[in-house]
Amino acid sequence: MLKSFKYRVYPTPEQEVLLNKHFGSARFVYNKCLELKNEKYNLTKESISRFDLQVIIKELKNTEEFSWLNEINSQTLQSAILNLDTAYKTFFKTKKGFPKFKKKNNRDSFSCPQNVSVYKNKISVPKFKEGIDIVLDRKPKDLIKSATFSKTSSLKYFVSILCETNEIISLKKEIDKKSAIGIDLGINDFIILSNGEKVSNPRFYKKSLKKIKTLQRNICRKIKGSNRYNKNKIQLAKAHENIANQRKDFLQKLSTEIVNRYDTICLEDLNVKGMAKNKRLSQSISDVSWSDFVRMVSYKSEWKGKNVVQIGRFDASSKTCSVCGFKNKNLKRSDRQWICPECSIKHDRDINAAINILNFAFKKIVLVESQFKDVECCSVNDRLSCDKSKKHQHSEALKILQTF
Repeated sequence: MLKSFKYRVYPTPEQEVLLNKHFGSARFVYNKCLELKNEKYNLTKESISRFDLQVIIKELKNTEEFSWLNEINSQTLQSAILNLDTAYKTFFKTKKGFPKFKKKNNRDSFSCPQNVSVYKNKISVPKFKEGIDIVLDRKPKDLIKSATFSKTSSLKYFVSILCETNEIISLKKEIDKKSAIGIDLGINDFIILSNGEKVSNPRFYKKSLKKIKTLQRNICRKIKGSNRYNKNKIQLAKAHENIANQRKDFLQKLSTEIVNRYDTICLEDLNVKGMAKNKRLSQSISDVSWSDFVRMVSYKSEWKGKNVVQIGRFDASSKTCSVCGFKNKNLKRSDRQWICPECSIKHDRDINAAINILNFAFKKIVLVESQFKDVECCSVNDRLSCDKSKKHQHSEALKILQTF
């Protein structure tokens, strides 16, 4: 299993200069190769392979104008070309996300795909053989595959180490409604569980909004490019970074707790980008970060053999009575509670939605699993193999659920 571990590094002033050279060179090679690819495609409708681009960059390094590229680890430049080639091919497959030229003030990063080692609180990569100081809060596991250095807007340096671990992904657990939970994502409360529990929304951005407005106002009063302008710009970046760290810490802890408690997690598929276009709710939706929470729950569930099921985007989870199934078409967004005219049950809007998410998910699970009744087990005489086959059927069923 591949896992990445992120650490903060503390380079010396000389190492900072060399790191910044790597950032700039990787960005230059990426932009130069993107320019060449675009020119070639516009002329001949064909693309240049990454191997041809590597030859071109090697020739550039031998010229006097671009001799400074020789100060950079060659594998780093090749990684930038590989990243561009991957992005280019992905665009033609999905027709989305055409590669863009990288800006100088954007997030800086570069990769070292080989010869990475960690020892005595130092990380050693090509061109940094003496090692860069690193804070090891946890040690990288097993085989180190690559390292990616990055620099934030607050002028902090980090490294993400990709490792090939010996951990084995657990088999999927049996789908049982007793060990399942439905989760409704909200704004007033961050999540609402089908068992009635609610987790309040911490609203990290809203609590820091006054400070951020003050810093933004101070920047507007400074001359662009001056020392005080740059100082206030870093202060603003640190304020945003603090909010992001608070939010990430909250989401990591909550997602881990949910995955540990339940074997099957039922969620709703929300169009977050579309919802964020609402002028009244865009700031609150961006602050709550539903997409990150769903992403964390998904990959942690995969590691631990848990099941994640997402219901359809247009399923009326809030408007449907979870007891009798009556659909209240007149329900407004401002109605937090409503009484079902059919069975006279009083509903909390969010808890009712969470229960419906659980019910809708299991209806689809039953529908999909009915298609697997005729699937024969790997070994009928072997009970263990039979159990594994059943778990395999569950995992295949869950994959098909995404198409509904």
